[in-house]
Amino acid sequence: MHTLALSEFRANASAMLDLVEQGERVRILRHGRPVADLVPVGAAPETVPRLPRWKMPIEPLRLARPDGRTGAQLIVDERERGA
Repeated sequence: MHTLALSEFRANASAMLDLVEQGERVRILRHGRPVADLVPVGAAPETVPRLPRWKMPIEPLRLARPDGRTGAQLIVDERERGA
């Protein structure tokens, strides 16, 4: 792993990205403290928080009836017969 200051990274950004493309990791420091790690895309852990399963969007269930009528049509027919 290569470790360098932010100012040094700015001066050599292209060379550092070349190293990352070759599989190296680069740690960037600001005032002596690590602020970022550059890692190859395939090696990056999933840092984006995943939604819990219950918050994931769902596709509505679509049931096809043999006669081709929808649920709304069935409700309307039932109301007309009952009225």
